[in-house]
Amino acid sequence: MSSFTRTHIHFPASKCYRSVIPLSSPLSFSIPSVCRRKNRVKFIHRGRGIQCSVAEGPATAAPSLSTGNSQSVLDCVIVGAGISGLCIAQALVTKHQNSNLMVTEARDSVGGNITTVERDGYLWEEGPNSFQPSDPILTMALDSGLKNELVLGDPNAPRFVLWNGKLRPVPAKPTDLPLFDLMSIPGKIRAGFGAIGLRPSPPGHEETVEEFVRRNLGSEVFERLIEPFCSGVYAGDPSKLSMKAAFGKVWKLEQNGGSIIGGTIKAIQEKSSIPKTLRDPRLPKPKGQTVGSFRKGLIMLPNAIFSRLGNKVKLSWNLSSITKSDNGLYTLLYETPDGMVSLESKSVVMTVPSYVASSILHPVSAVAADSLSKFYYPPVAAVTISYPKEAIREECLIDGELKGFGQLHPRSQGVETLGTIYSSSLFPNRAPPGRILLLNYIGGVTNTGIMSKVGH
Repeated sequence: MSSFTRTHIHFPASKCYRSVIPLSSPLSFSIPSVCRRKNRVKFIHRGRGIQCSVAEGPATAAPSLSTGNSQSVLDCVIVGAGISGLCIAQALVTKHQNSNLMVTEARDSVGGNITTVERDGYLWEEGPNSFQPSDPILTMALDSGLKNELVLGDPNAPRFVLWNGKLRPVPAKPTDLPLFDLMSIPGKIRAGFGAIGLRPSPPGHEETVEEFVRRNLGSEVFERLIEPFCSGVYAGDPSKLSMKAAFGKVWKLEQNGGSIIGGTIKAIQEKSSIPKTLRDPRLPKPKGQTVGSFRKGLIMLPNAIFSRLGNKVKLSWNLSSITKSDNGLYTLLYETPDGMVSLESKSVVMTVPSYVASSILHPVSAVAADSLSKFYYPPVAAVTISYPKEAIREECLIDGELKGFGQLHPRSQGVETLGTIYSSSLFPNRAPPGRILLLNYIGGVTNTGIMSKVGH
C-alpha cells in the first residue's frame, strides 16, 4: 500500500503543481530523457505533519435518493467516503435495494486520496491518476450518471522503460517481441524457454515477485520490466511483494498448467467451455488494454455518488469508538459538528487506512487490530510539471507530438522518479495548447529517505 500526499505550488518558469511531503533536506527533481533541460524543484516543509489540500466543492449535497431512516437501527454503516466506501454504498442501494445505510467521513470532502485540481487551463491529479475500465467500474460510472463523461486512453499508445539512458518501448503485442530493444536476444530466449516450462521447479515456499519472475522468465525480464512496474505501480519492493498476492492471475497459470504458457492454454480452453454471460449493453467496450478517467478528472465519480446518496453521507464525522453489544449490534460513537452522535448498526464496513482501523477496532477485536497495525504504507509524492512543447526532445515526439502512456524507471538506472505519466497525451484537455503536462511519482518503499529531506 502507498500513501499519497498532496498540495501544490506554481512555478512560473515551467509550470509545476505538486504534492508536498514533510522533508528536511534539499531534493532535486528532473524528468530524464524526455526534456532537453533539467528542471529543478524543491519541496517545502510546512509544520511538522503532512500538508494536505482538499478538492473544492460543497460540503453537503442535495439528496436525490431517499435520505430518511424510518428504522432506528441501520443495516450498514460504512466508515470512510473514499472511492471504496462510496462504491459499496451505491452498490447496496442500486444492486441490492438497501438504502438503510450511512456513510461517514472524517474529512469535509469525499474521495479519499482522489484529488483533482483545475487551474490556469490545466487539470491534474494529486493522487491516483486513472482506473482500469473493467465492467464493475464502468457500471459504477453509468449508475452515477457519468456515461458521457468517460474518457479512455489510446490503447495503442506506447509505454516506455528508461534503460541505459534511452527510452525503450515495451512490447504491446506478440509481433513486437522479436524487434523490441529493451531486452537482449539471450534474455528473450531465456524468457521464452522459461515460459514454456524449461526452468527450475517451484520451491516449497511462497515466492516473492522477484523469485517467481527470475525463476520463470529470467533476470532481464525482472530487471527491465517487472521491477520498474512494481516500483511504479505498487511503490513496492518486488523482493518482498508476494507473487500470489500481487500477480495472482499469473501465479495461477503456472499452478494450473505447469508453466506460464501451459496455464494460458488451459485457461483459454476453460474459458471457451464456459457459457458466456450477457454483458450489460449499456457499457462501452474499451478497444484494447487501456486506462480511463473522466472529462473533469477522477473526482467526478466520488462527487457524483455523493450527490446521489445525499445526506446518507455525513462529512466531518470523526469516529471515536465502536462497541459490540450482546445482541450482535454495533454502536458507533462520533464527534460531529453538531456534537456527539451515536449510531446502531447490524454491520460495519471499514474503508479507512489500516492504521486508523487498528486503533478503532482494538476494543472489538485485539487480534484484528494487531494484524491491521502491521500494514506498511510507503510514502509517495505526486509531482505534476508542465513544459512548453518545444522543450521536449525531438526524438521523443511522434508526428510532432509527445504520444504515449508514460515511462517507468528501474531502480538500477539511478533516477529518483518511479515513473512519469504523459497526462496531456493520455487524456484530452489536461493542458493549454502548446503545453505538455507530466505527472511524476517519487518515493516508494525503496526510497523512504524522501521523508527526511526538505526544500525551500
